[in-house]
Amino acid sequence: MAEDLGNREKSVLRAIVHAYITRGEPVGSSQLVRGAEFDVSSATLRGVMADLEALGYLVKPHTSAGRVPTSQGYRFYVDALVKLEAPPEAAQALIQQNLSGTEGSADGVAQDASRVLHAITRHAGVVVTPRAGQLAPSRIEFVRLREDRVLAVLVVQGGQVVNRPLALDIPMSGEELVRAANRLNELFARHPGRTVEELRAALQRELEDEAAAEQPELQRALRLGVAAAVGVAAPERVVIEGAGSFLERPEFADVERARAVFRALDEKGRLLQLLDRVQKAAAIQVFIGAESALGEGAEVSVIASPYGSNGQVLGAVGVIGPTRMDYQKVIPLVGFTAQVLSKALESD
Repeated sequence: MAEDLGNREKSVLRAIVHAYITRGEPVGSSQLVRGAEFDVSSATLRGVMADLEALGYLVKPHTSAGRVPTSQGYRFYVDALVKLEAPPEAAQALIQQNLSGTEGSADGVAQDASRVLHAITRHAGVVVTPRAGQLAPSRIEFVRLREDRVLAVLVVQGGQVVNRPLALDIPMSGEELVRAANRLNELFARHPGRTVEELRAALQRELEDEAAAEQPELQRALRLGVAAAVGVAAPERVVIEGAGSFLERPEFADVERARAVFRALDEKGRLLQLLDRVQKAAAIQVFIGAESALGEGAEVSVIASPYGSNGQVLGAVGVIGPTRMDYQKVIPLVGFTAQVLSKALESD
């Protein structure tokens, strides 16, 4: 708790976190004394470090005098001590270059976001791609397969194409299929920003309206629209880019620790649940160590942010890395990437 620590304790904890993130080695009082931040004796700093250890913020990994932050120490650092600034201009430019003005699908743009985060942070980039049903439809066409079946070709936000074969309850000519598509496209244009799921519900309500009952051609168009939208809500996909980056870190040289991490990354269900929490929170989230619930022994942290379009959350993007992560650098990068990704989807 913040009330447990005075200003000196906070300064010492911040300095130890920074030093450990940079060097990956236990931090001793003599190392802190050599810095310009503290004008006190080594003995005084050892006393402060002992207090922080007693409170659970630091731990002594072996018999040396050095300490390293615990998950609790990192949590306090992220919540109360970290000083966040905008990402460097070069990183911002790289993110915008990779995501802005793209002509790819929504899935493709989201995956590009995980790739660029991996490239910049050297941690594993992770993204939950949007479900097609969460995206706004831009156009629909019907292609005849045979007399009683047609293919509905639904183009949604970001250029993603969903094809659904449909059975016709009564035969329809090619001209009737074109008119049905035109009616539905007019409805899409009248309700920009509505998702496939929202428009399916609107079509169903209009189909049940008494006015539609007197217009057989309109009824057929509405039924085709409802049928085309049903089942479009495919499940989200979790995509991980750069999982091998864990092997670049000395703390994962231990075989069992590395196995625990890769087992956690393979369990996409747990990761999807975690990132679903990010989407529901509608704000950037930081999960440190066991907070991620990604599996026993997986000493990782997850920083993720929701992204969306027109005020609707469509997915989450972020990084997975060791608890010894440069939170001060990575948190703003994840937040900025989510903003650029959201703008890219809105422009699409």
